[in-house]
Amino acid sequence: MKTLKIAFGTLFGSGLLPKAPGTWGSLLTLPVVCAAYLVHPSFGIAGLVLLASLISLWATDACVERFGNDPGQFVIDETAGQSVVFLFTSFHYSYLENSGMLLAGFILFRIFDIVKPLGIVRLEKLPGKFGILFDDLAAGVYALICLELLKVLLGSILG
Repeated sequence: MKTLKIAFGTLFGSGLLPKAPGTWGSLLTLPVVCAAYLVHPSFGIAGLVLLASLISLWATDACVERFGNDPGQFVIDETAGQSVVFLFTSFHYSYLENSGMLLAGFILFRIFDIVKPLGIVRLEKLPGKFGILFDDLAAGVYALICLELLKVLLGSILG
């Protein structure tokens, strides 16, 4: 069971890639976000946020035991946070047509996840698995707000 938790926690090894594992985890989440939307346009992404959050809470202890406190290798929390960004986004059936929106959401999430402004750093200090997850969810909320503003300002340029 511990091996399964580590596999999910590292997003099937993407968190073990050298250099910026959180960026890799976020990047590899993007096709999953599109697929979730295509499976169910109304609730697919919300379901992905919920599923990734539950998996994050379930797998945290095994990954912390293996890699240490708030380990960089643990990236399923990035999947939850990155998915939040696209809760109000409609996608096309062509991945290429979605690329501007995906890129903008990806960059916004990574900025908020790395810089941790506006109280995000406080959430990271919550005890254990909750701090590990909630800072990414908050980064996702801030990135979602910015993406929605960009959609209003830039409209069709994003996709």
